[in-house]
Amino acid sequence: MIVLHARPSPGFREAVDTIFGPGTVVHVDEAAPLDDVASDITALLHVLTPVTPEFIASAPKLKLIQKLGVGVNTIALDAARGAGVAVCNMPGTNSQAVAEMALSLMMAVLRRICFFDARTRAGEGWTADPSELDAVGEISGRTVGLVGFGHSAQRLAPVLAALGAKVVYTARSPRDVPYDFLPLDRLLADSDIVSLHVPLTDETRASVDPFAMKRGAVLVNTARGELVDENRLVEALTSGHLRGAGLDVFAEEPLPRGNPLLGLPNAVLAPHIAWLTPETLVRSLTVAHENCRRLAAGEPLLHRVT
Repeated sequence: MIVLHARPSPGFREAVDTIFGPGTVVHVDEAAPLDDVASDITALLHVLTPVTPEFIASAPKLKLIQKLGVGVNTIALDAARGAGVAVCNMPGTNSQAVAEMALSLMMAVLRRICFFDARTRAGEGWTADPSELDAVGEISGRTVGLVGFGHSAQRLAPVLAALGAKVVYTARSPRDVPYDFLPLDRLLADSDIVSLHVPLTDETRASVDPFAMKRGAVLVNTARGELVDENRLVEALTSGHLRGAGLDVFAEEPLPRGNPLLGLPNAVLAPHIAWLTPETLVRSLTVAHENCRRLAAGEPLLHRVT
């Protein structure tokens, strides 16, 4: 049994049936437990709901946890490894969507799109305090630092350069690319905009300190919320150390009511949807289908993590 644990849109459901065949995949809402299918599930198509050691132990036929995306921090990897369950991701399938979302968040913060949208809807767009216009800016002429240089950053970098930005990046090692490589501390200190494109690991958790960034800089995070200490981020945004932030990911998701980020006018927020486009879903489901086919045929799996 192949199970999709998500809350799919009608288009998502249609794509699943088109790629896998009608009735092949059992849909379980992401808010519901997997108890009813645990005894028969062989492959789990995983989106965001955590895959726990307890679930893995309760699923004796489970052979594959297929992440529809890249980050596997929501999967109990040690438990999967111990149970002989393969975990696979799919790097590159969502890189275009994530790159476009990162660029959108940069522009939304720099041009204060949400602020001016709200003022215009209230009939106050043309009577705004003129000083508000001093707080907008362009990407052109700014230094944009990319933390990580994987698929999404590689898509984003040439677009930023075409817009007139100076692109710098940090990664485990320098790449053969026309952008300057900097260590993380230099990148944070020198960049007017910092965009995060690394997975969440023990090494990267809380590795980006907002107060190590240039005063007046913008932070964009489409990777994982815990890359940044959220309390320090709120402090940096509230104090004015940072000009603003565009955030698609958070330390706790869904973002709980009362979270101080919700009250900050210089934060543009989205509910972890950078990856979510119909085009990404088709690419992702195609990889998932191929891995389910390989699992059944006893062939090596694509992009195996464990």
